[in-house]
Amino acid sequence: MYIPSLRTRYKEEIIPALMKEFGYPTVMQVPKLEKIVLNQGVGQAIADKKLIEFSAKELTDISGQKAVQTLSTKDISNFKLRRNMPIGVTVTLRRERMYEFLERLISVALPRIRDFKGINSKLDGRGNYTLGITEQIIFPEIDLDKIAKIMGLQITFVTSAGSDEEALALLKHFGLPFKNVKN
Repeated sequence: MYIPSLRTRYKEEIIPALMKEFGYPTVMQVPKLEKIVLNQGVGQAIADKKLIEFSAKELTDISGQKAVQTLSTKDISNFKLRRNMPIGVTVTLRRERMYEFLERLISVALPRIRDFKGINSKLDGRGNYTLGITEQIIFPEIDLDKIAKIMGLQITFVTSAGSDEEALALLKHFGLPFKNVKN
């Protein structure tokens, strides 16, 4: 059975390092990465219905798991938006696929960003981190000849950490390249 290398690294290196750093008495208190959610809002899909299909296919290629459409919850007449119109796509990754995606993000996709100096270290206050990416073309799974429009996406890392400090330490140990944070 295949086990991603980041998962074995978490069990063998990251758990002992975090236990030592924060003084946890048991392994069960060590924060873990619960899921990674990829989300792409496609506001232009109101005018062009094909964009949502292209976006769903791209997100499926990037994540390795089928993307689902998100629907609007209310009518907004100024935007010509009606309830239950598709306006975005999302994918939730857990377990092996989550670790595989994280490894590809850290080692392949992020270094392809132009003038990359690291990612911001602002968490949400509950131990979760959202990374905004402006162009989906940094992922090698995307064929440049077949993209309809360059769009951004959000990648949310949901952790079991109780504080931002613990979550930041966990994500740093995984290898996310934060800027202005000392190791």
